Amino acid sequence: MVIPTTIKPIIKENKEPLVQIKPIMHRLFIYASYYEHNIPNSLKKVYLREQTAKQLFVALSYLPAQYSFILYDGFRPLQVQQFLFEQIKQKIRKKNPNWSVEEIQSETLKYVAFPSIEDGYPAPHLTGGAIDLTIGDADGNPLDMGTAFDETTAQSATAYFESYPQENLVALQNRRLLFNSMSLAGFKNYEEEWWHYDFGNVTWARKSGLKQAIYGPIHATIKQNELKEYYFK
Repeated sequence: MVIPTTIKPIIKENKEPLVQIKPIMHRLFIYASYYEHNIPNSLKKVYLREQTAKQLFVALSYLPAQYSFILYDGFRPLQVQQFLFEQIKQKIRKKNPNWSVEEIQSETLKYVAFPSIEDGYPAPHLTGGAIDLTIGDADGNPLDMGTAFDETTAQSATAYFESYPQENLVALQNRRLLFNSMSLAGFKNYEEEWWHYDFGNVTWARKSGLKQAIYGPIHATIKQNELKEYYFK
């Protein structure tokens, strides 16, 4: 995930707890994608920092009543981040066999953050302040967003259909609905992924023009896909 270097916020960890996000009938659905796909050490439940969870419900209030949010991922353990990074790197290498190591690394970073817990820039999901989600109908059926969640193609960029509306006008409108609902609640979108939104972490602070982030990395113990304990670095 490429991050601009003009602003370098510091992290002042506020030690907000993680809270489990629970479904709301016809409005909020949970589909823990990595658990459903048997990723090692993935969580069967979705957790977010407390204030991030509150802002998610604010975003939900901006979403028209006939729609719902479907959450794919929130807090992500380091082990899962490492697995996803290597998995996507291998996929890109296989798709582009003639690319150099540097080209593969650069392309990989478009779609998954380096699995870092460093103070300067921890991977966003490791902080509990990043959400992957989409919009669904009242029964939890995902709307057409033009690509699948986690698809590593140019079409996954949030504004792709703004430039090519003739390809999928419905997806364009649905992405706008998601973007507007989340942005009004204070979230910041990652431009290469229509599904990814940040709050409180370094990415959010940098895009907000702030000098300080409130969420740093979280170290967690996972057993049988359950969050057993965690602590702040």
